Amino acid sequence: MKYKKVYIEITNNCNLNCSFCIHNKRTPKYMTMDEFKIVLSKLKGYTKYLYFHILGEPLLHPSINEFINEASKDFYVNITTNGYLIKNIKDNKNIRQINISLHSNQKEKEKYLENIFEVTDELKKYTYINYRLWTGKNDEIIKLLEKKYNVKIEASRKLEDNVFIDFDEEFTWPDLNNNICKTKGKCYALKDHIGILVDGTVIPCCLDGNGNIKLGNIFENNLKDIINSDRCQNMMNGFKEQKLIEPLCNHCGFIDKLNKYGGKI
Repeated sequence: MKYKKVYIEITNNCNLNCSFCIHNKRTPKYMTMDEFKIVLSKLKGYTKYLYFHILGEPLLHPSINEFINEASKDFYVNITTNGYLIKNIKDNKNIRQINISLHSNQKEKEKYLENIFEVTDELKKYTYINYRLWTGKNDEIIKLLEKKYNVKIEASRKLEDNVFIDFDEEFTWPDLNNNICKTKGKCYALKDHIGILVDGTVIPCCLDGNGNIKLGNIFENNLKDIINSDRCQNMMNGFKEQKLIEPLCNHCGFIDKLNKYGGKI
């Protein structure tokens, strides 16, 4: 089994409290370097692309640069951040791509972006910069980006070499208590990606941020055994037939969006 990418949550702590996020309901934790090395060793051969992203803000981790450098020995490192702590990246040339979710910001937008630009102007020499915004929101952010890059922004586009902006529709996070109830749908969870929470719990995708679908634990099991478990195989076989086996999947708004666009997201 080879995955397009694997999400690793190096911390579930966050410096913000965004309205669109499901928020962490687990014990706050930072992954240790020893734990991180175990994860890396067990992922060798399963992927080349790591994404520091599930819940939490990865740049909060006190050893973020050491984690990036350690992972980059065998993997391509990608980071998703809200951008507030971007100066915690210290002259690090080992990041393949950094995704900056600008829709999390609510105030002092100009100062917020100035701090981001100061770092991305250096990072862009060896890292892809991808700004992210919800469609139809944050006009002030867009105007500041247009001024910075001297372009008109009306849709997802390249802003300059190695710098991009990506618009996406806001969706409903999977939650057993929401009003979504689907039994059929297509999903790429377990086919091209999996996630690993900060405590080692393996989950099928980055949207299971509170670990409802526990497939195993990377610190206790080999990934091969986790993939071959009955729960994992039942999910995979269900997705092949566009059947949503797990209750959390029945309540996933992203699957609605994924199927709306024929899986091309």
